[in-house]
Amino acid sequence: MEHRRLGRTGLRVSSVGLGTMTWGRDTDEIEARDQLDVFLDAGGTLLDTAASYCGGLSEEVIGSLLREHVERQDIVLVSKAGVRTWRTGERPATADASRGTLLDTLDASLHRLGTDHLDLWLVQVPDDTTPMEETVDALRLAVASGRARYVGVSNHPAWSSVHAANLLREHTGPGMAAVEVEHSLLARGAEREVLPAAEALGFGVIGYAPLGRGVLSGKYRATVPADSRGASPHLRSYVAPYLQPGHEGVVEAVATAAAGLDRKPVEVALAWAREAPGIAATVVGARTPAQLQGVLAAEDLVLPAQIRHALDDVTAL
Repeated sequence: MEHRRLGRTGLRVSSVGLGTMTWGRDTDEIEARDQLDVFLDAGGTLLDTAASYCGGLSEEVIGSLLREHVERQDIVLVSKAGVRTWRTGERPATADASRGTLLDTLDASLHRLGTDHLDLWLVQVPDDTTPMEETVDALRLAVASGRARYVGVSNHPAWSSVHAANLLREHTGPGMAAVEVEHSLLARGAEREVLPAAEALGFGVIGYAPLGRGVLSGKYRATVPADSRGASPHLRSYVAPYLQPGHEGVVEAVATAAAGLDRKPVEVALAWAREAPGIAATVVGARTPAQLQGVLAAEDLVLPAQIRHALDDVTAL
C-alpha cells in the first residue's frame, strides 16, 4: 500500500486508513483483531478512532490490541475529541471543544489506548459556543506536552479550518497537520473549498466514508439487508441520507463501471476516492474481516481515465 505525506508535515500515512467506529459494540475484539491483521498485512498503518466511538469502547479495544497483539510503532494512531457524551438516555451528544473538555478527553483517550501519545489528534466537530482561540490553545498544549505529535480538525467547514490553521501558525510547532472530512462519489462537497484551502495552506486532507456509508457497494439497490449497517439500530440513521431518492444514478454508474472492469463496486468506489486529487488518505470501515479484505482488493486498481471522467461527470458538483 502506498504511503503519503500528510500535507507539508513529516508524518506519512497509508493511502487507506482503517476506521473503528463500530469497534467494541457491533465489532467485538476478536473481529477487530482480525480486521487489524488484514489491514496491516495489506501495508496499512493509519488507524482512525475517536473518544466518542461507542462511548470509548473503540479506544479500549484498540488499547487491548496494542498491549497484546501489535506494536505501537506499527500504527499511525488518530483519535478525536470535542463531542460530549452523556449517560445512556440522559441527553444527546453535544459538541464541546472547550479547553477543559478537550484536554480531559485527551487524557482519557490515552488511558484507554494505553499509549503516551497520539500521532494525530483532531477536534471532531465544530463547536459554535467555544471561541476557536480557546480550542486551538488546547491543540497547542497537546503538542507542547508530547501527548499529540500533530493536530487538526474534523468535519469543519473551510472557513473554520482556515481560522484554526492561521491561529496555529502564530506559534511555534508543526501547525495544522490535517482536516478529516467525508469524501466519496456521494459526498464531494469538500472539493469546493476545503481541498483548495488545504492546498493553499499546506495541511493534509483525510477523507472518510469512501464507500458512501456502504451505499456505493450496491447492496441496498433492492432492499436493506438485515445484517447491514442500514438495518442496525445504532447506524441506520447514519446510512439513511444516502438511501433517499436521488442517489440511484451514482450507485448504478459505479456498478456499471465495476462490471466493465470485472471488479466489485466497492473496489471502484475506493479506487476513485483514494486517488482523488488532494486526498492524502481515505478511511474505510468494515463489518467483518472478509468484507475488509474485499475492499482492500482495490489496492491494485487504477481507474482508466475515461471511467474516472465518467464518474466525475455523473457526480459533478
